[in-house]
Amino acid sequence: MRVSVPTIPDAVLRAAHTQPRVSPAFAVDRIARFLSPGNAAILTGAGVSVDSGIRAYRGAKGSYLNPNYKPIFYHELMEPTPRGAGFRQRYWLRSYLGYPPVRDAQPNPTHFALAALQHSSIAPHLITQNVDGLHHKAISHVWDESRRAEGILELHGTLHRVRCSHGHEVDRQKFQEMLGEANPQWKAYAEELERSGARPRTNPDGDVVLPEGTRYDQFIVPECPSCLLENRRNSMHKPEVIFFGESIPAKVRDRSFDIVNQHDRLFVVGTTLATFSAYRLVKRAVERRKPVLVLNVGPTRARDLAGVDVVDIPAGTVMRDVVKQVLGREAATNSDVAKMLESGVVKTPPGDHDDPLPRPIGL
Repeated sequence: MRVSVPTIPDAVLRAAHTQPRVSPAFAVDRIARFLSPGNAAILTGAGVSVDSGIRAYRGAKGSYLNPNYKPIFYHELMEPTPRGAGFRQRYWLRSYLGYPPVRDAQPNPTHFALAALQHSSIAPHLITQNVDGLHHKAISHVWDESRRAEGILELHGTLHRVRCSHGHEVDRQKFQEMLGEANPQWKAYAEELERSGARPRTNPDGDVVLPEGTRYDQFIVPECPSCLLENRRNSMHKPEVIFFGESIPAKVRDRSFDIVNQHDRLFVVGTTLATFSAYRLVKRAVERRKPVLVLNVGPTRARDLAGVDVVDIPAGTVMRDVVKQVLGREAATNSDVAKMLESGVVKTPPGDHDDPLPRPIGL
């Protein structure tokens, strides 16, 4: 199945305006009762990372927060033509500037609360649509890499690795340095942004908004060093993110279904479920008569499905208390869990459509 540009049915958007917001006390009790039996799977979306300073795609009313959002499609990025090269210049310039805020973002209280549920085996497996790696950061002090790979499934991939069209992998930070070395003027501009604190508007996928007239055609995408060692010149790179129009690998798709099948209930956090790859997991749970609870602000496609319970409140206002109620004394006596429930940044991004950004002179 290919990932298409996500939409939310108009009927769902209209219904969201009449959905009452519940009190924190009610939400905590409802979610805790849902999770207390254990053996839950978790499905998360961009809303979970908002308190880490990474904007969600959509706001509380379900519309895109960035009205000029125009994603690059997989076939455009990987087209082996001058036109494709132009798309890669546009993508990698915007990503060069947009990656540092995602790279430097830290887990917020919701990430740590969900990590506590995983570590205490209430919800052993988590599926995320996010590509920021923050679920890994939240639990990395108690789970090693192999356990994280088992317990966290990145449905849409990760921004933190890059592959060329011949399959050679490059660490994203190393590739970031390669981009800077190939484009010294843009490197200087990025360093000035860092010094001034003026960060471009960054989407959850690391894409940014740049001023009209930006000269993408002058940006150099470096060649793959491994391909050069094989006497091949190749500058076709993409991050290990599933682009619109690209198919989710069968192994990832099948594992996401297996996780839903193996657990007794599904807890959905911070997502409108606009992408079908996530929505179908909720449908799978409903078809197998598993309880589903959605914690999200604003509209969600789950409202179309009979038997799905929706709690409309920001996750960051309730999830610590949910974990404390579910775990009882363990929340205080388990030092790892107690530390998680005291951890997390809260760095809510600005609500404006486009951040003010210095115009890159001569670029």
